[in-house]
Amino acid sequence: MIIEQFGISDLALKLHKGSLALFPTDTLPALCSCPKYSKEIWAIKKRPSNKPLILMGGCLDDLFDFVKPCAIEDGLKLANNYWPGALTIVLPTIGNVSKNLNSNSNSLGFRVPALGLARDLLMKTGPLATTSANISGESPVKDALEASIKFPGIPILAPVPWPKSSGRASTVVEWKEGEWNLLRAGSVVLQ
Repeated sequence: MIIEQFGISDLALKLHKGSLALFPTDTLPALCSCPKYSKEIWAIKKRPSNKPLILMGGCLDDLFDFVKPCAIEDGLKLANNYWPGALTIVLPTIGNVSKNLNSNSNSLGFRVPALGLARDLLMKTGPLATTSANISGESPVKDALEASIKFPGIPILAPVPWPKSSGRASTVVEWKEGEWNLLRAGSVVLQ
C-alpha cells in the first residue's frame, strides 16, 4: 500500500486550508485539524459531540495564551514539570477557543507532546485540535500504515515509518478552583 506522505511545510499548508491530518505523538497517533475546522474530526471519527478534543501545541507559550488568568499559576507548575510529555491538562479558557473543541464547557485539555517530530509540526501550524486516530469506541491505531487504512485519503506526516509511540493514552487532569482531579489514568503518574 502506498501512503501519501507530506513534509511539515506542505502538511501545514493543507491544514490551514481545512484538511484533516494524521501525525505521530509520544503516546498514540493523532488525528488533527486547525481548531476552526474541528467539526470534521467529530464527523470522521463518529465521535459523540459531547466528547471534547485536545488543543495540542508545540510549546507551552502557544497554549497558555488561552488559559484563564486564575488558573495560569497552577497550570504552569504542572506544565513545567510534565511538558513536553504525556500529560493533558484541562484548564478554564478565555475567549472562544473552547467553542470549537469542547461544546459543553469553557474548559479545554492542553498538551505539548514529547515527540520532536510532532512538536516541529505544531510549531509550524500553531496549536491544533487533536484526538487519537481511531473511530470512536474502537482501539487507537498504532502506526502510519494502520492510520492510512482507518482514514484513507487523510494526509500523513512524513517520514514513514513513524517513531514508535508508547501506545498508551495521555493522563488527563482537570483544574477546578485550585484543585486537581484525575479524569483519565494514562502514561504519566503524577507525583
